[in-house]
Amino acid sequence: MNSNEIRQTFLNFFREKQHRIVPSAPMVVKNDPTLMFTNAGMNQFKDIFLGNQPAQSPRVADSQKCLRVSGKHNDLEEVGHDTYHHTMFEMLGNWSFGDYFKKEAIAWAWELLTERYKLPVDRLYATVFEGSPDEGVPFDQEAYDFWAERLPASHILRGNKKDNFWEMGDTGPCGPCSEIHFDLRDDAERQAVDGASLVNKDHPQVIEIWNLVFMQFNRKANGSLEPLPARHVDTGMGFERLCMVIQGKKSNYDTDVFQPLLQELARMAGVSYGKEEKKDIAMRVIADHLRAIAFSIADGQLPGNVKAGYVIRRILRRAVRYGYTYLGFTEPFICRLVPTLVAQMGGQFPELKAQQQLIEKVISEEESSFLRTLATGINLLDFIIKKLPASGAERTIGGTDAFTLYDTYGFPIDLTQLIASEQGVKVDIEGFERELEAQKNRSRNASAVETDDWVEVLPVERSEFVGYDHTTYKGVHIARYRRVTSKGKSHYQIVLDYTPFYGNMGGQVGDTGYLLDPATGERTVITDTKKENNLTVHIASALPADLGATFEAFVDTDRRMASAANHTATHLMHHALREVLGTHVEQKGSLVTPEYLRFDFSHFQKMTDEELRAVERRVNAAIRANFVLEENRHCTMEQAKELGAMMLFGEKYGDTVRVVKYGHSVELCGGLHVPATGNIGLFRIVSEESSSAGIRRIEAVTGRAAEEMCEQQNDVIKEFMAALRTNQVVAALKKLTEENAEMGKQIAQVRQDRDRFMVEKLMGFAEPFGDFSLISRQLDIMPESVKNIALELRGRIGNGAVVFGSVFGGKPTLTVALSDSAVEAGLNAGAIVREAAKLIQGGGGGQPHFATAGGKSGDGIEAAITAAIDLIKAQLNA
Repeated sequence: MNSNEIRQTFLNFFREKQHRIVPSAPMVVKNDPTLMFTNAGMNQFKDIFLGNQPAQSPRVADSQKCLRVSGKHNDLEEVGHDTYHHTMFEMLGNWSFGDYFKKEAIAWAWELLTERYKLPVDRLYATVFEGSPDEGVPFDQEAYDFWAERLPASHILRGNKKDNFWEMGDTGPCGPCSEIHFDLRDDAERQAVDGASLVNKDHPQVIEIWNLVFMQFNRKANGSLEPLPARHVDTGMGFERLCMVIQGKKSNYDTDVFQPLLQELARMAGVSYGKEEKKDIAMRVIADHLRAIAFSIADGQLPGNVKAGYVIRRILRRAVRYGYTYLGFTEPFICRLVPTLVAQMGGQFPELKAQQQLIEKVISEEESSFLRTLATGINLLDFIIKKLPASGAERTIGGTDAFTLYDTYGFPIDLTQLIASEQGVKVDIEGFERELEAQKNRSRNASAVETDDWVEVLPVERSEFVGYDHTTYKGVHIARYRRVTSKGKSHYQIVLDYTPFYGNMGGQVGDTGYLLDPATGERTVITDTKKENNLTVHIASALPADLGATFEAFVDTDRRMASAANHTATHLMHHALREVLGTHVEQKGSLVTPEYLRFDFSHFQKMTDEELRAVERRVNAAIRANFVLEENRHCTMEQAKELGAMMLFGEKYGDTVRVVKYGHSVELCGGLHVPATGNIGLFRIVSEESSSAGIRRIEAVTGRAAEEMCEQQNDVIKEFMAALRTNQVVAALKKLTEENAEMGKQIAQVRQDRDRFMVEKLMGFAEPFGDFSLISRQLDIMPESVKNIALELRGRIGNGAVVFGSVFGGKPTLTVALSDSAVEAGLNAGAIVREAAKLIQGGGGGQPHFATAGGKSGDGIEAAITAAIDLIKAQLNA
């Protein structure tokens, strides 16, 4: 079987077992503060396991895109060095939500592996949980007995808590698991060493292929376990490993999942895969990382400087660095592999093909940027190495310097080690690790959050949002609450049975307001509302006195309406952008607040003034048309497609969706909107700029904020008219500009004449010192003129030095220029100004032949000039 057939066989098998086949969720996680990326197949079903939402189907199966590069599940460093670890991978999975349990899960796993995939039984091993007396969890006899019906006892192994007890996180659903391992070794190796002894021992040829998790407990914040009200099955099988096993390979990278990429990369680099270990590792890293980067971009996560964006940028730079170091690539090359990936996987994942141009553009620009960073880092590293002694133990780059290269300039530590070793220099890795750990501790302390268990007040299956129709709601009860502590401050998260409060989602900020206890008049202020794991969570600094009271909920309506107006304007602008620029425009991020809106979209060049004006006009025309909101809250995906609704890559849509329509603008959206576009009032674009490679960003305002923008611009025009004493502002400004340009030319000419005069005059002040000539003066003129005069004198003095001090605009500056012969004699202008500038409380540097330094104290400028001269004379005498 090829990889596509292997995947389809799995899905077909579980469809036969009455499982509903669902699409992969995006790799980038939204509305879950505990996860940046989908790192397991169960992530998209987390709300069901947590009890926040009922299961739509009791049995489900899929192939899920996963990324493991951060947190507890981090396989980054193993990638490329072994045969089976990856950053991005597919996880085949089947789930039971309170339906079947261990018996069926084990039976069907066995049937699929041995009858459909026809894997040899004697190479299969199963592990079961050995139990944990400390936690009151017994040996998993039930799973053992089911395996004993199929495998000999020698192939059923007991596993410890690390290997055979699966947990979602520090708290939440968990339970024992049963892993299935496969022995890939040759017959001779298997006869020499029993495969059972190599299970879970990190042997590259005895590997886990499937994990069957039996969720039956809930881990509480205090570490204790309690039984779940319903038992679930959660399985995950590594698709790439399964392909390796079925295709009879010894490495995932030898399967048809990776070979097209590796062969194309080898062709581009002019090498052969499988000939040299270091080059092979580099090619495996690049092929793996390309998949992670491309799928992340397709799912809406672009490389950036924070959180998920930083992780993607780090993966990309790691791939670039391997190509640069081991394959000799000095120009963008990863972007050239995208067509191969799309040809290979675009059928199963159409988002790759649809987003191909964007993926190539983003990767190309990121590669170019990092290659420039590498060049800068190498220059800095060379400078550090040159400062080291010529020989001895002191030829070691300090941990602080190595960390500065890594942290400030993005220069990888292993590349620092490689370049240093080539020049016989060591790197203080222990010092580097200390600096790195200190930074991690600072980051952990800054982001540390302590979350208590939920306290249930009123049992409800789910919290119902009524905010589309109401901004106030009576008869509200607190269903559960918990305390959250961050940076020494505590607040409370409250879940209501019914809520009119909108939780921060889809870029739109959450509502604020208050809960009123009508019996006592007590108000509990809601400072924010968030959507987390399908729960609407209300943030409050304190809890109500009577948690069991019946409350009235009040949303801040002014703030709500301003947000709704900006959100509707975002839809209208999205439609207008596609009309003006083309249908390649797609939303890549948005922020909707009461004050303004921000919209990121795919487009490859700066918008012209005419295009911006056309978009603005179209949006305002739609506002004047006063299109009424046409809303379908329970639309099937088929119906939504028939309506022509925009569907965004990177979004996970449920069985039913909400369609929001204003005129020709039709989008899937769960956000808040105005009843009719006329409620927006006015729309004005504030700015348009680049957000990242291939992505533009527009900020805009509506309503009163747009009016204020017009008023401010009008006031500015009036001030110009008053100052210029004419209402022909543009003509008057053009005239002023032309006059100013002409005056600037005249001033520049006067300065040039003065500088030439001063050069001639200063040549007469040259002071002989042996074979050298010294010219020194305090010139309180513009720094640019000082520089020009110094460089001109340097060229004319022959064999000598120029030292100038200057105090211009209250800022002291020291300038040193040296002839080539002076530099050859051992003088260094940079070293001289650094030392002498201490007398003006400053510092600086430059090249050996020319350097400047600035300072804080002009009183010391004469002393600094004298110190520079003394340093020159002392070095010449030496």
